[in-house]
Amino acid sequence: MPLLGSLRTRLVAAFVLVAALSAITATALAYHESRNFIVTRTQTALEQDFRQRVSGLAREFDVPPSRQTLKRFADDVSQAGLRDADVIVGYQGLTASSRPGADESRITPAMRAAVRTGDRLNVQRITKDGRPWLVLGTPVTFEESHRTSGLEVYAIVSLQDEERDVSDLLRTVRNGTIPIILLLAAVLALLAARTVLRPVRNLGDATRRLAAGELGARAQPTGHDELADLAHTFNATAQALQTSVTDLREQEATARRFAADVSHELRTPLTAMTIVSNVLDEEADQLPPDSATAMRTVSAETAKLARLVDDLIEISRFDAKAIHPNRSEIDVGDTIRSTLTVRGWHDDVHTDLPDESVRALLDRRRLDVIVANLVGNALRHGAHPVTVTLRASDAEITIEVTDHGPGLNPEVIRHVFDRFYKADTARTRSEGSGLGMAIAQENAHLHGGTIHADNRLEGGAVFTLRLPRNVEGTP
Repeated sequence: MPLLGSLRTRLVAAFVLVAALSAITATALAYHESRNFIVTRTQTALEQDFRQRVSGLAREFDVPPSRQTLKRFADDVSQAGLRDADVIVGYQGLTASSRPGADESRITPAMRAAVRTGDRLNVQRITKDGRPWLVLGTPVTFEESHRTSGLEVYAIVSLQDEERDVSDLLRTVRNGTIPIILLLAAVLALLAARTVLRPVRNLGDATRRLAAGELGARAQPTGHDELADLAHTFNATAQALQTSVTDLREQEATARRFAADVSHELRTPLTAMTIVSNVLDEEADQLPPDSATAMRTVSAETAKLARLVDDLIEISRFDAKAIHPNRSEIDVGDTIRSTLTVRGWHDDVHTDLPDESVRALLDRRRLDVIVANLVGNALRHGAHPVTVTLRASDAEITIEVTDHGPGLNPEVIRHVFDRFYKADTARTRSEGSGLGMAIAQENAHLHGGTIHADNRLEGGAVFTLRLPRNVEGTP
């Protein structure tokens, strides 16, 4: 079974995928929440320190200030624990900063407008040059009247340390937690797959044994889930199948025994009838015409019945596995010639046989039966000329019997070796017993060979017999 197509692999992959998606989602949420928490905590502390420092220093600050006064105020606020913040102080267009060259562009116009028109602390997070910044801005008000003094104080604090802390946390989760989650998911998936697949595997084994002909194969239900119900259903189906097959086999055996018994019982009276009919047939010329015709008809029908009984007995012996080939090294071409000569077909059938002797280890009598049935079938149902062709290789011999008739209907080809099958269903009686081709096939199988029926491109039917020259276990 391909690895990616196995149910175990798909279960593990599904578990790991769900775990990975869950871990990634949880990590993203954790990153977002952690970042907000850390930044918010830092922002709250900075806001409190900034507000307290500005309020404390503003009590001693006189307006209007000078540039030096603004610079000193900015330095004092910057030293209030604002963590290396750039403090910018402005008063009516006059500005000073705690650090020379402080980048005032990080104070947005919206922040300036909010400070100038408001009376409370304003906070804004910005990103400039790829770095995060926290900008604090507040107007300085007079304590008594709470009116703005016109003094604006801004603090610009880098959030790079907080971003680094969040990144370290994310890296720790990604490198430590996620692999553990995925490994745990894989272990749990394997355990779950084992639990799920054990009854599936058990059911599959039982199905394969049943398909192989072991009708007593049963699944072992475990638990009370859907798989257990499926196992019970399979067992019930297998039991019903076993019962049906057993009944059919018993009926088939009974039918075979009946046919064999009837055939054997008919053989003795038929032998006597054949002897009598032969004697009377010899005297038919001395009888009146009507009596002579009746006598010859009885003689012919008796001969057909005798052949039918012989064929039935032969088939019953095949069914009982009571036939064993009597192999010997024979000349196949000579056997074919003898078959045609004995039956008087030598002048009606063309032969295409090799000049050199083709020898094989076969049962001569049963090869005679096969060839006789194939040639007889071609003569009865095909058209002249009928040709028998023999070819040989080191491993097998091939005998083809062809005719120039209308060929075989595809439906006939499928059933031509069935017992009692007749191509023309309207013809209930014929010269053959309907068992000849089945007997030929059984004899071919007895030698480890096959017979194949088909149509020739030039027209007509062709029956191809293939037999091994040396069967397994023989020299």
